[in-house]
Amino acid sequence: MSPSAAVILGSAPESFPYSVLAERHPAIIGQVREAFPYGPEQHRALDALLAGCTEGVIEPLPDGAWGEWGIDDHVGQSWFDVPWLWSESYFYRRLLDAVGYFGDGPWRGIDPFRPSKLAELDSQETDQELAALDELASRTAEEQGAALLHGSLWGNRADLGFRLSDGEAERRDAVPDLVADDSDRLWSLLDGTGTLCLIADNAGRELIPDLLLLAHLLEHGRIERAVLHVKPYPYYVSDATTADVVDALRRLVRAPGRAAEYGRRLWDAMADGRLSVRAHAFSCAPLPYADMPDDLRAEIGGAALTVLKGDLNYRRLVGDRWWAPTTSFAEVTAYFPGPVAALRTLKSDVITGLDDRTEAALVEAEGQRWRTSGTHALIQVRP
Repeated sequence: MSPSAAVILGSAPESFPYSVLAERHPAIIGQVREAFPYGPEQHRALDALLAGCTEGVIEPLPDGAWGEWGIDDHVGQSWFDVPWLWSESYFYRRLLDAVGYFGDGPWRGIDPFRPSKLAELDSQETDQELAALDELASRTAEEQGAALLHGSLWGNRADLGFRLSDGEAERRDAVPDLVADDSDRLWSLLDGTGTLCLIADNAGRELIPDLLLLAHLLEHGRIERAVLHVKPYPYYVSDATTADVVDALRRLVRAPGRAAEYGRRLWDAMADGRLSVRAHAFSCAPLPYADMPDDLRAEIGGAALTVLKGDLNYRRLVGDRWWAPTTSFAEVTAYFPGPVAALRTLKSDVITGLDDRTEAALVEAEGQRWRTSGTHALIQVRP
């Protein structure tokens, strides 16, 4: 369908995008500055980025980067006056430049977000979530699959037995946590044939449930092969890279109980090709998936199902626009080359595919906060 909703900008004071640009990004610069013993060069570059991202304009990137992604159209504009998706992505690219990630010096390839990712993996909360796998082993394959799907959906908000003890809770809630649920349709597409593409979101405690879900689908013959798409370099604080996949697998393998069995099955699946990792450059593009290049379109088009995880991927899937919440999810994703599913907790304003009753209940109970609070989620599928 032709876009009929305005692109989201960060220029409106007191809006959620404005707060990200004006408050969250400066805070992230401070966190990165403290995470490593950077030298004077990096500190000067971080100072310049701090000033630029709040008061400056879009500037060219080193070596002409992002020419194919529209940077020439935005150079000289305020960060607040370009599409929010674009300016957010540009911030993280500039942050990596500031700390020397792409340079020739000693900081080349050093992930500025790695300390926080590893801290999540080594936390007591992760221990507790992995221990839940032992209890889950007594459930049927269908119940295990449902729990692991919800674990992947909610990430670090849920243990792996999420809601199995009260499966009717969602139906009773006037304002459900799960605002759209196409999980039955999702399972119907996993019929044991073909490849599942999973486009990952965050590393750490949110990547582990994604890997556990893939292990379950492979073990029980729901799919023949899985391709896990991650970022080719650090992005959006905690987005998963290949190094994060390796860290998560190591964490599983060395864990006690059932978690280690999952880890070993995933390790073996990597070795025999049933599970592979892909890090396409477009994964870090400041653009919607409607603009994906031909090679990625062909790869995804050959999958039995592509699952996109998380809020950023949802924005890129449907377009980062002020859609009416009842806009058809199927229509805005009609361009996507093959069956597609979105698993997402709501952390930004973009939403499609709600029914009138659900939208009205959310607005009555919470105003517009439900869009960004992270307390609601959705499973949406377009076959």
